[in-house]
Amino acid sequence: MTLAFVFPGQGAQTIGMGKALAEAYPAAQAVFDDVDEALGEKLSNLIWTGEIEELTLTQNAQPALMATSIAAMRALETEGVSITKASFVAGHSLGEYSALAAAGALSVADTARLLRTRGLAMQSAVPVGEGAMAAILGLDLDAVRAVAEEAAQGAICQAANDNDPTQVVVSGSKSAVERAAEIAKEKGAKRAVMLPVSAPFHCALMQPAADAMAEALAAVEIQGPVVPLVANVRAEAITDPDLIRRLLVEQVTGSVRWRESVQYMGKQGVTETWEIGAGKALTGMIRKIDRTIVGKAVGTPEDVQKVLQAET
Repeated sequence: MTLAFVFPGQGAQTIGMGKALAEAYPAAQAVFDDVDEALGEKLSNLIWTGEIEELTLTQNAQPALMATSIAAMRALETEGVSITKASFVAGHSLGEYSALAAAGALSVADTARLLRTRGLAMQSAVPVGEGAMAAILGLDLDAVRAVAEEAAQGAICQAANDNDPTQVVVSGSKSAVERAAEIAKEKGAKRAVMLPVSAPFHCALMQPAADAMAEALAAVEIQGPVVPLVANVRAEAITDPDLIRRLLVEQVTGSVRWRESVQYMGKQGVTETWEIGAGKALTGMIRKIDRTIVGKAVGTPEDVQKVLQAET
């Protein structure tokens, strides 16, 4: 078996995530303590007992999802499963930061602060209500790119997330994204769903956020990850710290090439993925991309025990 660890992005957050891990594993609790300290607030209280609306705010969801992923990773490590068991790490959008923290390229405290900065910068890049995102279901990447181009009409409209063969997300100015949703249906899309997001991520409108992240990342130490990262914007493995820094900036305005990233890992011989942290969204996408890859989700103490039992 050749294994990859994958880390979820925004949308996977739920109230209570990671709590059982923290209760079962002191090393998992320590992650939440580190994140609380780094941010100077009790984010863990919000994650475990807060309101979902507040947790879903980008500046909260991003560090919260990372904390949950790293807590799951620490639980695995406590049980003897090292990060080096994986041949690759990869993450969806903010999950790329979780992947880098898991692989030792970034400290957990730095990652938490970077994601708070990233969340605030992405939120403030575009006034609320001026941007939008829509999931186009049933058209491939090339078809959606053509739809986005037709819908733009001088505004910004781009293919933002190439998630799997049946789902591409467009992002940009609200009017252009709404046009894209209508055009997509005319072109044979099964559905076009406006997404409940607070900003148009992964498009040119995010340039102010990319500038903010360039400044924030310049001030942070990045080590070579102990396991290669399959980068969102390249869909190939990288290990060079300077390149990682550069691509994390590009990622803010660039497309998340998730489908191609999974295909790349498959070509490198990956036969199993473990989704580390909240939810199972990536596992579902991976199943649609490459049916030969077995996907498992590891987000609770029960999940940890399940993957351990499968190993023995």
